[in-house]
Parts: sequence; structure tokens; C-alpha cells
Amino acid sequence: MFGLGLPELIIILVVLLLLFGSTKLPKLAKSIGESAGELQKGFDGSKNTSSTTAKKASAKKTTK
Repeated sequence: MFGLGLPELIIILVVLLLLFGSTKLPKLAKSIGESAGELQKGFDGSKNTSSTTAKKASAKKTTK
């Protein structure tokens, strides 16, 4: 996982806790999770669009 071990992850979490505080950290994690979900939906949508376009293009080539 990016070459990070358990000690590095603990240090990162402690720094985040100090920077944002215990009240804002859950809200921050939720917004990051929602953003990651939207990003994944966008990638999936672009995959579907590109595969549909490729299918249409190949169908046009076979009919010509």
C-alpha cells in the first residue's frame, strides 16, 4: 500500500487528528469518501461511454 507501514499510518493519523481535531475528522473522512465515490462513478461512466462508442463504431464498420 504505497510502501507505507503501520508506524507511518499511525503518524499520519495522529498528525491529522492534531490538525483537524476530533470533531472535524469524521466529517473530513466522510467528505473524502463521498468524493472518492463520485470519482469512481465518473470513471465508470466514462468506461461505459467509451465502450458504447467503440461498439457503435465497430457496428458501422461491419455494415459498410
